[in-house]
Amino acid sequence: MEKLFSTFATATARMAGRPWTFILCLLLVVIWAATGPMFHFSQTWQLVINTGTTIITFLMVFLIQNSQNRDGAAMHAKLDELIFAVRHADAGFIGIEHLTDHELAAILAEVEKRAGAIHAGHAARPVRKRPARRADDLIE
Repeated sequence: MEKLFSTFATATARMAGRPWTFILCLLLVVIWAATGPMFHFSQTWQLVINTGTTIITFLMVFLIQNSQNRDGAAMHAKLDELIFAVRHADAGFIGIEHLTDHELAAILAEVEKRAGAIHAGHAARPVRKRPARRADDLIE
């Protein structure tokens, strides 16, 4: 069930982001607006577009959020692997997405301070101050 939903959510998010989908939706709104005089701009006529757009928006939120969650998790895994693979990278950055907003803000401030020092021509220093040890470091 989860695999089916993921496949459906990915396909729907991909389709929703295409220009032809936007054009089709725009065309539907134009047709709806053009039929206004035929239906005397009745409450039912207005209810059709309001209900349709509300239902589509409600469902799309969940589908797009699912796709974004999976994309974000994949991105974190890839970045964590790159951090681990680069010998001089600070492995302490692996998994920082689980820290609190306050802890992340403090790390970001340090990273920005380091970037300022680098742009000013000064030597860079570690941000987390205590790099994590890698398993291959323990073997050597």
